[in-house]
Amino acid sequence: MKKNKILLEICADSVSSALIAQSAGASRIEFCADLPEGGVTPSYSQILIARSLLEIKLYVLIRPRGGDFLYNKMELDIIKSDIDCCGKLGCDGVVIGMLRKDGTVDKESCRELVELAHSHSMGVTFHRAFDRSVDLFQAMEDIIDLGCERILTSGGYDTVIEGADVISQLIKKADGRIIIMPGSGVTPENAPDLIQKTGLTELHGTFRSYYQSNMQYRNTQLSHQNEEYGFYHVDEEKIKNLIKQFK
Repeated sequence: MKKNKILLEICADSVSSALIAQSAGASRIEFCADLPEGGVTPSYSQILIARSLLEIKLYVLIRPRGGDFLYNKMELDIIKSDIDCCGKLGCDGVVIGMLRKDGTVDKESCRELVELAHSHSMGVTFHRAFDRSVDLFQAMEDIIDLGCERILTSGGYDTVIEGADVISQLIKKADGRIIIMPGSGVTPENAPDLIQKTGLTELHGTFRSYYQSNMQYRNTQLSHQNEEYGFYHVDEEKIKNLIKQFK
């Protein structure tokens, strides 16, 4: 396998996970909350503490709720306020995405967001709302025109393995004008084939494992025991094993 220089971004939904990822050798954090919902914007305090402790780049997901990427004016105002907060806290970038009803990129609204981020000297990633667009290749051109620096995508499929052919085509079509960063379903096991097939330069993943809580007392009368007495966070060994394959 050709050894490309790969930048690894870890999606972390807690400060603890972000610090583990940094220790394991990640280059950048996409910081969010509520991964089971697909990720939403973390709290002000979480961003503040993460920024104060992380030395690697910190990009914050700006998503006011789960669900679709069609936002009303109130939600757009919330998104703008969150971007402004991230800029004032010294974040390196934000992760955004808005669509119109017809599945095209909401260029008018997104341009406002990109300009606001740039006013704080922050970079902008367009997230996997991209995969819900009606035409991925036209959406890519629109996002390039907006001034975003990268697109997070699974190629319009559930996982990067299913979308690898499309990802490869997007990277070729982009021709260095924007970074196409594959994400969704990436593992240390399938990453080498994905790298070889697509020629990617940046890779995104959660690389999480489930950990049991240290709580001794457990109320067995309550259902959903695993939700209360265990949690997922970034697995340092998974990240280290993946990075070894880049060298």
